[in-house]
Amino acid sequence: MRTVTVVGASLSGLYAARELRAQGFDGRLVVVGDEPHRPYDRPPLSKDFLTGRADEDQLALTDAEETAELDADWLLGVRARALDARGRTVLLDDGRTISTDGVVIATGASARGLPGCELTGVHTLRTLDDARALRAELSAGPRQIVVIGGGFIGAETASSCAALGHDVTVVEAAPLPLVPQLGPDMAAVCAALHRRGGVDLVTGIGVAALRGTVAVTGVELADGRMLPADIVIVGIGATPTTDWLAGSTLALHDGVLCDDGCATRLPQVVAVGDVARVGGTRAEHWTSATEQPRVAVRNLLAGHTTETVRPVPYFWSDQYGARIQFAGRRLDTDTVRIAEGAITDGAPDEGGFLALYERDGRTTAVLSVDRPRPFMRARRELARGASAVEAAAATR
Repeated sequence: MRTVTVVGASLSGLYAARELRAQGFDGRLVVVGDEPHRPYDRPPLSKDFLTGRADEDQLALTDAEETAELDADWLLGVRARALDARGRTVLLDDGRTISTDGVVIATGASARGLPGCELTGVHTLRTLDDARALRAELSAGPRQIVVIGGGFIGAETASSCAALGHDVTVVEAAPLPLVPQLGPDMAAVCAALHRRGGVDLVTGIGVAALRGTVAVTGVELADGRMLPADIVIVGIGATPTTDWLAGSTLALHDGVLCDDGCATRLPQVVAVGDVARVGGTRAEHWTSATEQPRVAVRNLLAGHTTETVRPVPYFWSDQYGARIQFAGRRLDTDTVRIAEGAITDGAPDEGGFLALYERDGRTTAVLSVDRPRPFMRARRELARGASAVEAAAATR
């Protein structure tokens, strides 16, 4: 390959560029990004950056020395508009075309909005520019804030807003936040963190409409209740950025469909990060974005799948002064056992807890609140167990 184009100047895009050089690719490397910024770390946007404990220079994922070593052509502030049917040309919104021998799709995902999001005071939180705009409003004095969505972004943002002294209400359509990730019992425990943080949590009800003329003034719930709001933050998930791939021969279904090696049906095209559905799963987690590129690049340079990736899923979240960590693959039928620490009156004790999800006598997942060291031990044991299962399956 003489030219490889990474579409997406994101965390996964940067890791792909690093892997290309680390694995010996010495040709032309092009990195296309729709934002004007070089790669930055997104997790702090809803936490330290929003509260003012971190500035933009602390978000940067690269420095001048690494940028020089990568020797890439950075095309920033321009969107990819199309990929030709054979995957050999990337067309940009400004009319430029990039002829390429290989493509790494790392376009990530975009925040879902709601009707009424054109009102001032309504925010999503996905990009640095989103975080800049929200931080500016939060610094203007106490506000009544409604966060729509109790997932990780919603909870972290609510926590940050409460820490800044704002009056915060979280609205979650499901009976409890984080049920798909944690199951109902542990989701209820983590929901208690909202109450401990002084945030009102409204569950089991959807949003009917956002109210206001120019600026938002309230959130109308499906049961007719009205929540007054000076600021509304919409955190209802993200949609993989695949619209630019319409017309290509790639299979698209809630992401770019890939095999277990991040390879698409075109041997010269791989996908990584939030946009990639690898082996039937699309994981919007930092660890997926950093682990997939190594295997994806190896398979891209080989021209076929020589290696697969199936790490034990892992994610973390910082909320109300507590660190939540989860690893593994749980099923609704798994039982949950508190292995360390305790839960009192439905909330984690001051020292936190470690919970094990179990199935047929083995641990399938682990959840920790403020127990990082025991969690890391349990996570390593999960990884060893998963490797042993895969090795046994390979010998059958």
